[in-house]
Amino acid sequence: MPRIVGVDVPNDKVIKVALTYIYGVGPRTSLEVLANIGIDPMKRAKDLTEDELSRIATLLSKNYVVEGPLRRQIAQNITRLKKIGCYRGLRHIRGLPVRGQRTRTNARTRKGRKKTVAGKKSVKAMR
Repeated sequence: MPRIVGVDVPNDKVIKVALTYIYGVGPRTSLEVLANIGIDPMKRAKDLTEDELSRIATLLSKNYVVEGPLRRQIAQNITRLKKIGCYRGLRHIRGLPVRGQRTRTNARTRKGRKKTVAGKKSVKAMR
């Protein structure tokens, strides 16, 4: 497995797909990087030379924010929003959807599993 920017990319995948295993590198960025260096995107990761791997790694670390620094930057942005107490920060604190999605139904990813609350008892049942 070739190691690029601290991530083991899979051997058997095409390099344009293998680069997307790096956090912060999507399909478009992957193709941009390969075009800048002049590597065939359909080449397998195991067929890359050490020189090509080092050129990919230097280009990614020099021109793009990826992996650890990107995760840190996102975490700092969320912390800043929470600290200033803006609407988005409060939604992060409460664990609710941040970008305006509905919460009456379909917010299970952010809210977690259902917490069933007992329904109101009728007057007849109380006698």
